[in-house]
Amino acid sequence: MEETSRRAFIKNSLSTLLTFSLLETLFRGDLFAETVKPITKKWLREVEQISKELRGQKIAQVVWQQKIEELFSRVDLPDLLRFIDFDRLTKNIEFPDDHANIKDPHFPKIEGMPERMAFIGRIFALSKGRAVVPHGHQNMVSGHIIIKGQMHVRHFERVRDEAEHLIIKPSIDRMSNVGEATTISDERDNIHWLKAISDSAFTFDFVVADLDPQYPTKLVFLDPDGGERLSDGLIRARQIEHEQAYKLYGKS
Repeated sequence: MEETSRRAFIKNSLSTLLTFSLLETLFRGDLFAETVKPITKKWLREVEQISKELRGQKIAQVVWQQKIEELFSRVDLPDLLRFIDFDRLTKNIEFPDDHANIKDPHFPKIEGMPERMAFIGRIFALSKGRAVVPHGHQNMVSGHIIIKGQMHVRHFERVRDEAEHLIIKPSIDRMSNVGEATTISDERDNIHWLKAISDSAFTFDFVVADLDPQYPTKLVFLDPDGGERLSDGLIRARQIEHEQAYKLYGKS
């Protein structure tokens, strides 16, 4: 009888804790949604709208890039960080030794925003000297704004695909600080490579994947530093597996 009572007590205690945890999560979401400034809510609705237009093939990928870059230029960054609960999400974050850690924040419900949004929000976290290794994309777009730290940001145009190589051309090469953003698509700046310069660095990304549902979104990892230098600034970079990319570029 005593053992039965003990099991019942434990079961009821766990149930109470789980209920409290769920209520706390829901409360935090409602609370954060209420405290987000109207300008940030409007800003996010615009992100949703242009991402929805892209999925519906009403705008080109490069137009999405231009609009996202314009939106990033006027974001209220402190308010956005509160909205995604950045401090809590990254409080005890672990940094992999040769690549980025990824966290997907939970968006509180905002009036006018659908339950299933047209984009994904994502945080990338790096410790000093670690990198989002060089890679290209297919059938997706993404925009990335630095929300903490400093990064060496490099992009390349994807000029031509070969069987085992990509012909690429450098398009962006700069040190970037908080608030600076870049974008990628099949049409412009398709390949990127981001390395943390400060002790830690974080980006917040918007990703719209599987633009053509008939084809999967693909990533291809590259070795640009080991590539063959061609005329007009072009590089023939070999395609490599992600493990090799981590080994070559993930840590320095």
